[in-house]
Amino acid sequence: MRTRQLAAPVLAALLATTAACGGSSSASDAGGSASGGGKLKVVATTTQVADFARNIGGDKVTVTQILKPNVDPHDYEPSPADVQAIAEADVVVENGVGLERWLNQTITSAGFHGTLVDTSKGVAVRKGNGTDEEAAGDPHIWHNPKNAEIMSRNIATALETKDPADKATYEANLTSYTTKLDQMDSWIAGQIGTIPADQRKLVTNHDAFGYYIDRYHLTFVGSIIPSFDTSAELSGKQLGTLVSKIKATGVKAIFSESSLPPKTAEAIGKQAGVKVESGEDSLYGDTLGPAGSAGATYLAMERHNTTTIVTALKG
Repeated sequence: MRTRQLAAPVLAALLATTAACGGSSSASDAGGSASGGGKLKVVATTTQVADFARNIGGDKVTVTQILKPNVDPHDYEPSPADVQAIAEADVVVENGVGLERWLNQTITSAGFHGTLVDTSKGVAVRKGNGTDEEAAGDPHIWHNPKNAEIMSRNIATALETKDPADKATYEANLTSYTTKLDQMDSWIAGQIGTIPADQRKLVTNHDAFGYYIDRYHLTFVGSIIPSFDTSAELSGKQLGTLVSKIKATGVKAIFSESSLPPKTAEAIGKQAGVKVESGEDSLYGDTLGPAGSAGATYLAMERHNTTTIVTALKG
């Protein structure tokens, strides 16, 4: 995935900024929070894992979310504030599978000595296309609610280890949230089941929905950006091929994404003669939406995406 590296002068400034607070997280190596009995300081990289951390941690944690809603995680440059937050954290939660290529360098800059949670541990990762950028596999693991359960369990384990006194609370929160994830999984399966089998075909902005497609038995016709990474580009020949596939397979709609401009999708839709779901009907692919939006939480996002897909494909 394409990410930007911190330039040497910027890195030097970040080191200077965080030098004084880099030791603050070392106290969190023992059980309990670095603040001596207060809430655990959790830094979460993506909107999805931040939502999981809030649900599992509840009122026992404070969560600092690095990536903001509708910000593309594939092309992110950490700020001095991000480095400082990590320096002061007890726990850092990442998506994993190569999504946060900038994180290791930022952790080093911050002098972080707390617990790093890779939420992808235990998830069956879909393979990439063999390129160096996608060697780690498909990072969009959260689009299967069963994977979201694994990710939440990994967060709970880390919080319980750091704060054993509140283990019962974390376990209760995990149980409650897992029940909601199971219910969402069953609801999605039922909704997809209402689409005629020959119409369960997806064309999206980029290849972000593989886990959803596999879980609910849809057919992936193609994506406008032929990659897990939004920085890749489709050649003119590939665009023409995609238009032909859309026409040949009888695809009902093209789905744009909230964090990506819909211009190319709309051009392809016009050529192929199919509707493009964009604007408020865009799917939430790489990021949750802002507070008050249809994708403000993970569960809301999955409900919105499914409702949009089902409505469009049923025509």
